[in-house]
Amino acid sequence: MNKTVRLSTPNDMPRVLELIKELATFEKEPDAVIVTPEILVEEGFGKDPLFTCFVAEVEDEIVGMALVYDRFSTWKGRSIHLEDLIVKEKMRGSGIGKELYTRVIKYASERKVKRIEWAVLNWNTNAIKFYERSGAKVMKDWYIAQMDEDGIKNYLKKNENI
Repeated sequence: MNKTVRLSTPNDMPRVLELIKELATFEKEPDAVIVTPEILVEEGFGKDPLFTCFVAEVEDEIVGMALVYDRFSTWKGRSIHLEDLIVKEKMRGSGIGKELYTRVIKYASERKVKRIEWAVLNWNTNAIKFYERSGAKVMKDWYIAQMDEDGIKNYLKKNENI
C-alpha cells in the first residue's frame, strides 16, 4: 500500500469536506456541518491562514486528514489545537491515523509549541485508548464549553446595555 502524508492544498478541500461530513455522521451530528470547500480554501489558504491541514493519501486517494491551528496558553505559551483527525472508515486500523497523529506532533515540535490540545468524545474508547497509549493525558475532569452563533446573538441581545 502506497501511503503519503502531506500538507493539503486548496484543491484538496472538497475531499477534506467529505471527511469532515463523515466524521460528523460518526459523531451522530450528520447535519451540523455548514462549512463549504470555498470557506475552507478562503480561511486556510488566504492572506492570513487560520489553519494548517495535513492529508493522508493511499494510491492517490485522500483517506484521512488532520487539521490544526495556533492557540496560546496563559500558563504555557504557544500551543496548537488539533481540531480534527479523521480517517475514512474503510481505512481505520491501517496505521493512517497514527501517521497523521505523528505528523501533527512533528509539526508541533517544529513550531516549538509547549502543548497540543484536542477533544475526544467520551464514548470513543478506541481513540481514548490510542491517545493514552501515545502518552497523551485524557483529562476527564474538564468539560468543553461552546456557544454557537445563535447563542452569541441571544447573549448579546440580552446584554446589549453592558
